[in-house]
Amino acid sequence: MKTFLFTSLLLVVFLRGIAQSVPKDSVTVKELQEVIVLSRLTDKNTNNKLLSTLDTYLSCHEQVDLVKRGAYAWEPLLNGMATERSVITIDGMRIYGACTDKMDPVTSYVETTNLSKAVLHSGQSGSANGATIAGSIDLVRKKAGFGEPAFSGSLFNGMEFNNRQRIIGTDWQWTRQHFFADLDFTYRKAGNYTDGDHKEVAYSQFSKFNLSTIIGYKLNAQQHLELSLIVDRAKDVGYPALPMDVSAANALIGSVSYLWRPAQGSIKEWETKLYFNRITHVMDDSKRPDLPVRMDMPGWSTTSGWYTAFKGAKSRHAWKSTVSMHHNRSLAEMTMFSNEPGQKDMYMLTWPDIHTIYAGFFAEDAYAIAKKWKLTASVGAGVQQQLLKNETGIKTMQIFYPDMPATKNRVLKNAGVSLRFQPSDWQFSLGLSYAERAPSVSEGYGFYLFNSFDRYDYIGNPGLRKERSVELNSSVTYRIPAFELKWQQQFFRIRDYIIGMPQPAFIPMTIGASGIKVYQQLGWASLYNSTFTTTYQLLPSLQVSGKAVYRKGLGKGGLNLPLIQPFSYGATCTYRWKKIQSAVNLEGALKQSRFSPAFGETAAPSYTILNLSGGYTLAVKKIPVILRAGVENLLNRTYTSFADWNRIPRMGRNIYVNWIISL
Repeated sequence: MKTFLFTSLLLVVFLRGIAQSVPKDSVTVKELQEVIVLSRLTDKNTNNKLLSTLDTYLSCHEQVDLVKRGAYAWEPLLNGMATERSVITIDGMRIYGACTDKMDPVTSYVETTNLSKAVLHSGQSGSANGATIAGSIDLVRKKAGFGEPAFSGSLFNGMEFNNRQRIIGTDWQWTRQHFFADLDFTYRKAGNYTDGDHKEVAYSQFSKFNLSTIIGYKLNAQQHLELSLIVDRAKDVGYPALPMDVSAANALIGSVSYLWRPAQGSIKEWETKLYFNRITHVMDDSKRPDLPVRMDMPGWSTTSGWYTAFKGAKSRHAWKSTVSMHHNRSLAEMTMFSNEPGQKDMYMLTWPDIHTIYAGFFAEDAYAIAKKWKLTASVGAGVQQQLLKNETGIKTMQIFYPDMPATKNRVLKNAGVSLRFQPSDWQFSLGLSYAERAPSVSEGYGFYLFNSFDRYDYIGNPGLRKERSVELNSSVTYRIPAFELKWQQQFFRIRDYIIGMPQPAFIPMTIGASGIKVYQQLGWASLYNSTFTTTYQLLPSLQVSGKAVYRKGLGKGGLNLPLIQPFSYGATCTYRWKKIQSAVNLEGALKQSRFSPAFGETAAPSYTILNLSGGYTLAVKKIPVILRAGVENLLNRTYTSFADWNRIPRMGRNIYVNWIISL
């Protein structure tokens, strides 16, 4: 808090000095929404390899970290907070993971080849689709849209040589005046990767395919319908940081939408969507050698829901509102198969058939007070019910909580206000918000969930209170055609912070576990984030950019919160000349000085790595072809970061080649 107040004071002093030197001409206020724009398959994307996973794209944003348990399906942390405190959606649809070890994040069900953009809302402003403290990420898929009759597509292929990954796929768009369709297919298969010492990291292989389609039909000039489907299947996914792998991870995600864009009036858009998704996730250790006990841990998550969202504008107001409701069923089990003849196998429910029902609303209004001032206010509330329907699961939890009811109801509230001032090329903002969130399925009802990071079995606590967060945020942005600079800071003060604490009286279930932790609540926890980004167009063909990130997380009693990013930095130089593009990227972090041994953390060492990429666009018989190649970790450094589970080493030098044929 002291850091936030000190830097805020510097901001105010800086604002005063700048305001005195700015000309007094009037300029309209521009809305600066945090949006990560992921380009479609074009030659304009030079900062990353075209066929990279979505994880790599998201990791480029300064507010997103990714916890790596293997080479696939990384867990996104938003503003230094785990996924329990954020809401991640695909086209506004709520999706719950089916893995008790967080090996199936929502981001794993979308490919960059079928994505238009990722919309990031920080803190309470991300509450449109559910209760959140950290914020939200909405993965918006691309749509061809209505227009003149056209048919286009692309074929793409890629190779990564470190882990022998092969990427193949295709992407097609049909456009008509009253009809459009998008179809995208991507297949990936990779072996084990090697680190900077040329050592193979066992169990880091994976294979998957993703099929995505959206179909639109125009009813009239203002109204149309959309049908959407995602089929994502992964198998033989290794997790070197964990004692188990994944034999199968399947997702089926579908929706139907109605959109109305009136030609007149204050309502600009009205969208109503019905959706359904089913996630199946099967963990097993059948490929691990010399195990005293073999385990299978399947999990299932089924969600159905709807939302209706309005966007409008009138006079100086620009507003939006969302009403939503969804139902989720989460079920996970574990079977231990004895290797001793005559010994019985053991079975338990690790998620005892929990049903979560949520209904809520969210409204936001941006009011232009004057040409240089804008006030944005938002408010929302939701009602959540968690219900155990499995009698065995209820009795299992009542071993630890004899008086536990089968149903738990909570009311979750949020509100926020922010003020923006934009004199000339500068923009300043200051915001205050309040948000609440309910315990997750694991935090409330998890049963003997082994955490390989601190080697404790975790037990949920159905009596947990909701977390309550107050956030202060500020930003300074300077933007002219050739230069942009932005500094943001956030301070979160969270009451009743949920975290696992040791219970010496309980006996662990997992062989080799250090003990039992039960989810309890600290009186408070604080998180501070400060990010700095800049971009400079030195020449029409030459651009440089950089970023720096600092985070700090403390709990009551001086406890360092786990998985908090140390000071990190990055810089990129991009050159473009005619049909040639190239980029040099430097990224790294200082040694982790604040870490949490109580949660299994050790200090992550400092590191700096260098990446190179280049591309060329040509035409073969008038057919455009995009070639892209590069080297990641050029100097073949052996390194690990704070976000690498159990400090598994990152990939060593990796050469990749991508090509795309546009048809």
